Amino acid sequence: MAPLGNGSDAAGEATVADAAKRPISTIVIIIAMQTEALPLVNKFQLKEDPDSVFPKGVPWVRYHGIYKGLNINIIWPGKDLTLGVDSIGTISASLVTYASIQALQPDLIINAGTAGGFKAKGASVGDVFLASEIAFHDRRIPIPVFDLYGVGLRQAFSTPNLLKKLNLKVGKLSTGDSLDMSSRDEASIIANDATVKDMEGAAVAYVADLLKVPAIFVKAVTDIVDGEKPTAEEFMQNLVAVTAALGEAVTQVVDCINGKCLSEL
Repeated sequence: MAPLGNGSDAAGEATVADAAKRPISTIVIIIAMQTEALPLVNKFQLKEDPDSVFPKGVPWVRYHGIYKGLNINIIWPGKDLTLGVDSIGTISASLVTYASIQALQPDLIINAGTAGGFKAKGASVGDVFLASEIAFHDRRIPIPVFDLYGVGLRQAFSTPNLLKKLNLKVGKLSTGDSLDMSSRDEASIIANDATVKDMEGAAVAYVADLLKVPAIFVKAVTDIVDGEKPTAEEFMQNLVAVTAALGEAVTQVVDCINGKCLSEL
């Protein structure tokens, strides 16, 4: 689907409607961490792109190939050029989402990754959620209307048939640029009615909505934010095992998408 950022709303809606009737052919999967990406790279037998479609000098990595007739692209923001750690967070996520849409013109974006979960909302370590709504919890702008802009609430692309077929939970996703949770973040997350929290989803949702590309969000719980264990400790302890669960869930989603139109999801 071609990006529609500089078209009219009517033209954008018409193009989305037309695309909904065509079989999905190109998928972009945005994943923040290499640990999360590699199991899927191996599962789909993707290859790293030696001739990057992205601007020269950026660390962003594209793995691509054909899986069951689908053109699959996994985009990982790469390692920070100064510190050598995964380029997590909303800035990298929004940049790679925008660049990927421009370069690859996907029919569908999947933002896959690990997340914190709230036991008060029924989340357990290893659960995989398909997000229904996505919002920010750390953009507090206490001015009328700007407050709503800060929250940036958006709907994920509706996939009732996908949910019916797959054993995934549904919950709202809240996004912020910190792994821990301050009391003010907690209040915002509660206001967002979130079951899971991450560091990329709402940024991906913003860009996808801006350019009129359908997006879904698959999040696997590594740690219980309102639990007894320190978040960072629990996250690292469960990362490998939960990443395996994430990979299995994303594979099931892609298998379910294969041969279907957007309107059939």
